[in-house]
Amino acid sequence: MILSGNAPRGKVLTALLLVIVIVLALAPFLFPGAKPLNVAAKICVFALLVASYDLLLGYAGIVSFAHTMFFGIGAYGVALTLYALGPSWGGIILGLGAAIVVAAILALAIGLFSLRVQTIFFAMVTLAVASAFAVLASQLSWLTGGEDGRTFRVPEVLRPGFRLIENGPLGISITGRTLSYYLVFLSVVVLFLVMLRIVESPFGRVLQAIRENPFRAEALGYRIIYHRTIANVLGAIFAACAGALNALWLRYTGPDTSLSFNIMIDILLIVVIGGMGTLYGAIIGAALFVLAENYLQTLMGAAFGALNSAGAGFVANFFNPDRWLLWLGLLFILSVYFFPTGIVGKLRAEPKS
Repeated sequence: MILSGNAPRGKVLTALLLVIVIVLALAPFLFPGAKPLNVAAKICVFALLVASYDLLLGYAGIVSFAHTMFFGIGAYGVALTLYALGPSWGGIILGLGAAIVVAAILALAIGLFSLRVQTIFFAMVTLAVASAFAVLASQLSWLTGGEDGRTFRVPEVLRPGFRLIENGPLGISITGRTLSYYLVFLSVVVLFLVMLRIVESPFGRVLQAIRENPFRAEALGYRIIYHRTIANVLGAIFAACAGALNALWLRYTGPDTSLSFNIMIDILLIVVIGGMGTLYGAIIGAALFVLAENYLQTLMGAAFGALNSAGAGFVANFFNPDRWLLWLGLLFILSVYFFPTGIVGKLRAEPKS
């Protein structure tokens, strides 16, 4: 009942999702060190962010380029409140609440005034709005910190120096960093389950019907603009929550971390790789993308050194760490070629044994 019937469907897919979730759940204990925990937290944040976009693109058929704007609203909402009021849980709740309200109002306005036009024109409108918001955030330096962004303090229990358990069982210490990670992880799990319920509800079924054939859905009496606008608002709210979690984890927000168009490109890539209209694709796609982004260059450096030591200098040049972005692009092209419906779509299409 928690999944509302939206099970992964497929043994391989279920096993893969379980492995990813279990590893993320135990990340602070399995992978000591700052970088692995940062990678795990980024996977969690992007899984939520991409799933919220899949709610628009995969289920409602809405192509929007304003998703990073809502992500940034959530990040700035929490950051500015904590910066102004100081580190407190009340500041976090107030900032998150204000960000959700602002994101919902903007998404409602964009939906009501723009979703009546053709898809490509709506995409252009959202791109223009997102670009204007990014410029505004950079120019209002007195409020947002401009290009430098805002660094803020979080409640004491979320700070790295806080020690809840020092040298506990098996020598494991529970620090403020660990608690921050589990705040992010558990919030993502809860919000992801909420999205699963939404897409399997009657409202979600109507969205899928509109995506497949809007004219038939309208002929059946469904108000297309109403449903798409609500989907836009819901996607904005979940994206704002992802932005707030990202800001709390980094204890910083700025244009590069919350409003960059590169984030929008990453979202699109992850949606395509994982599989549109699945939600589960956001988890797998985010895990693969973030891991490749952080460790592909390191692996190529190891291969480059090993091949050079073996005297295969010509072959080693192909694995030069400076060319990691080229290989990353090739991996994405191959994934799209071999998995046109995404990894989740491919695994669901495999014949059952």
